Amino acid sequence: MKIGDILRKGVFSISFEFFPPKTPEGEKQLFETIRKLERLNPTFVSVTYGAGGSTRDRTRNIVKRIHEETNLTVMAHLTCIAHTREELIEILNDYKNIGIENILALRGDVPRDKPDWRPPKGACRYAKELVELIRKEFGDWFSIGVASYPEGHPESPNLEWEVKYFKEKVEAGADFSITQMFFVNDYYYRFVDMCRNAGIEIPIIPGIMPITNFKQIRKFASLCGATIPQSLVEKLERVEDKQEEVKKIGIEFAINQCIDLIENGVPGLHFYTLNKSDATLKIYESIKDKIPRSVNVRGGDGEA
Repeated sequence: MKIGDILRKGVFSISFEFFPPKTPEGEKQLFETIRKLERLNPTFVSVTYGAGGSTRDRTRNIVKRIHEETNLTVMAHLTCIAHTREELIEILNDYKNIGIENILALRGDVPRDKPDWRPPKGACRYAKELVELIRKEFGDWFSIGVASYPEGHPESPNLEWEVKYFKEKVEAGADFSITQMFFVNDYYYRFVDMCRNAGIEIPIIPGIMPITNFKQIRKFASLCGATIPQSLVEKLERVEDKQEEVKKIGIEFAINQCIDLIENGVPGLHFYTLNKSDATLKIYESIKDKIPRSVNVRGGDGEA
């Protein structure tokens, strides 16, 4: 099923993100997680794509397994900056032949450890160009998602520029967006308001990262520019060496964050699971009675 079509019907979306494991043991654990989360009947799940195309085959194989062995709608992430256009078309044709109908189109990270690195000749240098390529070569076969950044991409000079670049991806043919993780809902609301004022009407699904490992999440947040509220930082620092206490605080925070987002009319919730089910299951159990049956088809500010 195409995610864009589902969202246009006003379905409130619950979705989960996984990454391709490096080992057979990791893959076994991932599919145990998938089976547990499948019971929640998510709208879709997605599988990430490593920097520089480093997980090309693993991403493809996990996407194929989910598609063939579960009842889940699966979306493949695809980054473009390290591939030629011919390689991208080859990857997309493969997904089409498998029966995959959903792609999250991303630029991808520039290698931090290679200061002289340059994209290959003929690469799509921006996500907008990847969206354009997909639409040109495949028409409406794929529903296309893109990333958005409520606090701005680390390379954007300000939020005005962020919205400008985001709008270019939408005009190129994106159907919906999933945000970078954030912990301050007001940043998301501000960003959505700016997007609506700029004429961007696609659903902007908030990305939720439950904090279960403070050191790990603090590192993620510093790399992507996500603000962790100082009050939460102080709570977590006091119990940093007590994993279960960190997890308890992180889950409680995520529950309250999700409830506030639902009450403010978001089109869905996308959970970054880190291939584990426990935290996501606990959050879902606490918010399931508040999840609306449907939302406005624009997926924006909660107005009918």
